Amino acid sequence: MATLCLFCGCQESNKSKKTIPTKTPPKTDTVNVAEKVVIPDGGKEDFDFSKIKKVTQEELKPFLREYGKKNPETKIRIITDFGNITVRLFTDTPLHRANFIRLVKLGYFDTTFFHRVDEGFVIQGGNSDKWVTQKVRFAIGDFLIPSEATPKHPHVRGAFSMAKYSEQNISDASSPFEFFIVQSKTGAHHLDGEHTVLGTVIDGMDVVDAINKVETGDNEWPVKNVYMDIEVVE
Repeated sequence: MATLCLFCGCQESNKSKKTIPTKTPPKTDTVNVAEKVVIPDGGKEDFDFSKIKKVTQEELKPFLREYGKKNPETKIRIITDFGNITVRLFTDTPLHRANFIRLVKLGYFDTTFFHRVDEGFVIQGGNSDKWVTQKVRFAIGDFLIPSEATPKHPHVRGAFSMAKYSEQNISDASSPFEFFIVQSKTGAHHLDGEHTVLGTVIDGMDVVDAINKVETGDNEWPVKNVYMDIEVVE
């Protein structure tokens, strides 16, 4: 299967040294994002790019703060063929919460799947090898979310956290698109302070466990795609 590898896990057997980076997506600036895009594999018939405002790094903070005021929801549901995962988002990570709610409402995650499974460690989602996913990313904007990591929210089992670009990212800013859920029973505390935990799984850890056991190929990409839809609950 041809895949677009936007993450790179360490190859060490010691899970405590595993990392959650993501690489920069391919450039799509030559693509006409206004055109209708057909999503294969049973996804949405098309994606409405007209509802997306492209955001720059410079305007990101005020934009997300204002968006967060108008969209205060803190509970989302991830729907998969394995069952549902319900996540409560934290209010003290306001930029990350607002960004995630926005992407859910735009329908971005419905073009993606769980693209990395590291058994006994994490499941990672928010990307795909579909061209439409990269076109939506380009339409949304090329920015990073400033770190909102806090000791109040460590990487315990069920932590809902954001991946980050590994290249030249000394500030531990987050990717706006890719998230991961800690599956390990002992947590992943070596990631504390390096990634922003923006929520916690409140129902469906059995689903996380099931996804964490799927067969994977190269780069920990599932052999059979694990599709998702995400919806705002409240």
